Amino acid sequence: MTSGPELQLIEARAEIVGDGMPIHRALPSRLRRMVGPWCFLDHIGPATLDQSGPLHVGPHPHTGLQTVTWLIEGEIFHRDSLGTEQLIRPGQLNVMTSGRAISHSEESPDPASPNMHGVQFWIALPDESRHVEPMFDHYAQLPIVDRGGFHFTVIEGDALGEQSPARSFWPTLGLDVVTAGGAALDLPLREDFEYAAFMLTGSAEVGGETLAPNALVYLGSGRNVLSLRSEKPSRFMLIGGKPFESPILMWWNFVAREKAEILKSVHEWNAGKGEFGEVHGYPYGKRLSAPVPPWIEHEPQ
Repeated sequence: MTSGPELQLIEARAEIVGDGMPIHRALPSRLRRMVGPWCFLDHIGPATLDQSGPLHVGPHPHTGLQTVTWLIEGEIFHRDSLGTEQLIRPGQLNVMTSGRAISHSEESPDPASPNMHGVQFWIALPDESRHVEPMFDHYAQLPIVDRGGFHFTVIEGDALGEQSPARSFWPTLGLDVVTAGGAALDLPLREDFEYAAFMLTGSAEVGGETLAPNALVYLGSGRNVLSLRSEKPSRFMLIGGKPFESPILMWWNFVAREKAEILKSVHEWNAGKGEFGEVHGYPYGKRLSAPVPPWIEHEPQ
């Protein structure tokens, strides 16, 4: 992190997940690995399923993190090794806490809405929480605040007098911000948090920086207020949190601190061992295999 306010612009890179779903990945990037505890940001779509095909992501593992799924259009059906089966719709929130180990799958339901648009984040777990029992939480309703022409949904943490019910292990903020245009607000912030904004649709000015879709601006820390301005319809995410306690090591779907932890997870998952459990009922193929880290050839046997 920086020791004060900053404006660092990062363009998300285009990728494909599952069988053909287009996404743009803003975190991690070469320029910025984390914002507070947020260590991963995928912008899903916008896509039409008749062009991209349904979302099919086979069973795969996670360690040391929380997945945070937020939809704008469409639905995703979640299955995990705890036995959870949960459909998520727009305006609802799924938070899966991997703790020491979990596995899950994600798919478009059948039938499904014709469009898919949303965001998936990962939040790194601090040392005292990263080996907790795995958990899954679904939140059908979240706090909403209208202020200055902006419509805020409080996904994580607290803002504008409202508190998200989402389970959290580190001081964190996540806001979905929507406007029909002609909006202006100076949003109060915590000076001890670092922040970033990611544009989903339209165009808005955040902290003096005009953002287009799939652009992230890192805002640094030390701010007690953030100027938000928009003349046109727009939607963006504002994320932040206390700077994380220590550097993390992330490979594929694993968040750890040491290479040995990553290698252990890779080997155990690929061998069908360990504490990842099994996902039952996924109808679209086999579970995913963990790729071998690039440093393994240098590891002692």
